[in-house]
Amino acid sequence: MTDQIANTYRTHHTRPDLGGEHRLNDLVQAVLFLIFMAVWALDVFHFHYSLRPLTTIPPLVRNIVIVCTSLAASYLAFSGLKTVFGEVREKPAVIRTGVFRLVRHPIYLAAILFYFMFLIMAFSQLAAAVWVIIVLFYYWSARYEERLLIEKFGDAYRAYIRDVPMFIPGFRK
Repeated sequence: MTDQIANTYRTHHTRPDLGGEHRLNDLVQAVLFLIFMAVWALDVFHFHYSLRPLTTIPPLVRNIVIVCTSLAASYLAFSGLKTVFGEVREKPAVIRTGVFRLVRHPIYLAAILFYFMFLIMAFSQLAAAVWVIIVLFYYWSARYEERLLIEKFGDAYRAYIRDVPMFIPGFRK
């Protein structure tokens, strides 16, 4: 099953049942990941510039937040990828099932939570600044994809936007 999803993901740019994404999206995500991890690792393991705020948060609390964030990010990512790429839909339609009932962009939210988990593990003000840029990138990317989906699905996707929040479950405009 995992090989099937991976193969389907590799061919996602040619699938007519998907809305599409910006052609540089995957590249920018990879570059931002490398920048974040480099900044975080250099600060945590070499410069030790930003670790002071961690002394105010008890390790037990920090570990509980890390585990909960990790579980939430994993659930959103795997469920979202399985829903989108797990099957080719004969008739393209707005996906409103599974995690897509909670948020419109669960895979992007999972990535944002993944980065946040690293900030909770060992806080880095420099990495937090990069994280803000990453969150803004995912917001821009989500808005770009939504324009494509509105072109493709029209009022059905506009209704989905009204009904389901972009990133934060339960948070509506």
